[in-house]
Amino acid sequence: MGNHKSSLSMSNRISILTGNSNPALAKAICRHLGISLGHAVVDRFPEGEIHVQIQDNIRGKDVFIIQSTCSPPNDHLMELLILIDAARRASASRITAVLPFYGYARQDRKDRPRVPITAKLVANLLVSAGADRVLVLDLHAGQIQGFFDIPVDHLYSINVLSKYFIKKKLKNLVIVSPDVGGLKFARAYSKLLGAPLAIIDKRRENAAQTKVMNIIGEVRNRNVVLVDDLVSTASSLVEAVHALKKAGSLDVYAAIVHPILVGPAMERIKKSELKELVVSDSIPISPDRKLKKITVLSVAPLLGEAIKRIHQNESVSFLFQKSAVES
Repeated sequence: MGNHKSSLSMSNRISILTGNSNPALAKAICRHLGISLGHAVVDRFPEGEIHVQIQDNIRGKDVFIIQSTCSPPNDHLMELLILIDAARRASASRITAVLPFYGYARQDRKDRPRVPITAKLVANLLVSAGADRVLVLDLHAGQIQGFFDIPVDHLYSINVLSKYFIKKKLKNLVIVSPDVGGLKFARAYSKLLGAPLAIIDKRRENAAQTKVMNIIGEVRNRNVVLVDDLVSTASSLVEAVHALKKAGSLDVYAAIVHPILVGPAMERIKKSELKELVVSDSIPISPDRKLKKITVLSVAPLLGEAIKRIHQNESVSFLFQKSAVES
């Protein structure tokens, strides 16, 4: 991607705001665009209610609010909704909610009786608050785009993550999908990295536990890149790594977009046979929790380029035409 800082640095029609979920990413996006991050107070009243005040004049401006609804998801979602409402009442000309990580995306359908479709509820809340369009990165389920009655731009981090592995020049490589549902995701990596594909057949014991049943494909004496969209407690990841090593794999890497990494995740990864976990900065990892085997790649240039193109009414699909090999 080229450097387009000059094209936005002179624009006074755009404003980028953020809540408390990932200010470092918001600042990195602004650096890429050559503009300053907008000023907004996002804190708490003594009883815990969220207090928001946008301190810049945004009347008539194209406003982008960057907020991952990561842990604590309810607080960060409310911050986003209140920021959108504040921007709408401040007469912004257009409001784009930028969610590098879209929380509640795993609740995208009724898979059991009497459960909600919370991904749809969140979509309704964003629209009701006043969002005119949404920019998201690697949704857990692609059909969530259809939950919105406003434009949705869905970006993929595959070029960012695969480029890293292309530079490593791993020999005898195989791309592994952790389940059948991630097959399309894994096939895209397989094509970019020019490596064969394997699938782990697993059974979900409960919301936090899975059990590997079979490995479909050849992994013996091969280096492995496990690909997935998110890692939460790392139970499935560590189970998959163990099964792959038991099946005769060499080094096992993982390319996972969203590092939720809650509960015992860090300890599990630390003790596992995983060689390296490569993630994006869609969700921040605090420095005191960072492990040596975790590599964080920034999606700020990708999101920044999309924001620039949306602001200038240019095609965002251009971003999908550049492969990792070409960039």
